Amino acid sequence: MSLPFFDHCAGDGSQLPIAMAHRGFSGEGLENSMAAFRAAVGLGYRYLETDVHATSDGVVLLFHDDTLDRLTDGRGKVSDLPAAEAAKVRIGGSEPIPRLDELLAELPDVRLNLDVKDWNSVASIAAVIEEHQVHDRVLVTSFSDRRRRAVLKRLSRPVAASAGVGSIALFTLLGPVLPRTVFQWLMRRILRDVHALQVPVRRGIVKVVTPASIRRAHALGLVVHVWTVNEPEEMHRLLELGVDGLVTDRADLLREVLVERGEWPHG
Repeated sequence: MSLPFFDHCAGDGSQLPIAMAHRGFSGEGLENSMAAFRAAVGLGYRYLETDVHATSDGVVLLFHDDTLDRLTDGRGKVSDLPAAEAAKVRIGGSEPIPRLDELLAELPDVRLNLDVKDWNSVASIAAVIEEHQVHDRVLVTSFSDRRRRAVLKRLSRPVAASAGVGSIALFTLLGPVLPRTVFQWLMRRILRDVHALQVPVRRGIVKVVTPASIRRAHALGLVVHVWTVNEPEEMHRLLELGVDGLVTDRADLLREVLVERGEWPHG
């Protein structure tokens, strides 16, 4: 993979599996807080998965839900709130909702997997990437292929990108039934601006991550990242299958697994 976002090598130059801390790392449920991001970095993580929403005046916040109600002492939709009011809200009653520009400045060595959660944030997230020139530090993803492409069209340089639900469904369902040449031709058109497939192990009764699906992805030059994997036995199993990265809530356990396997960059 040629884009700098994916450069994650051992001392001998071999590619290591990418470990992503899902919304940072917090045993107290303070997801997507600076405390959670700092904790993951403190464990040695170089990659953080996070979510983006924009306030009513276009400030990009790192927050998963459309509304404040589940995680904070505030109420209402993030997109209805001006940034000055959002700054008063606390995750778990204690941690402010971080802005993307704050995280980029405080943790300049991390790479960010940015899940664009709504249309309101498309222009704002592109503007932050352009202003801070962090094209090499971000991967843009969204459940919506249209929303992801809308961000990419606003950027002056390429960034890493992951496919949306529709593209991944076609890849998963058509792979076993189409002739290889036809499948590859079709997928190269559908996934023309995609570098990664970020997928669950399964969706309902459909197995998404299999040895065959990994081979098909790699044949197309795509990496496979699996979310959200929290059990060490499953981490080992997926790494043995050849996945290129894991997203986890248990950054501590994934670190232990990768250290045990000799695949942790910091020894």
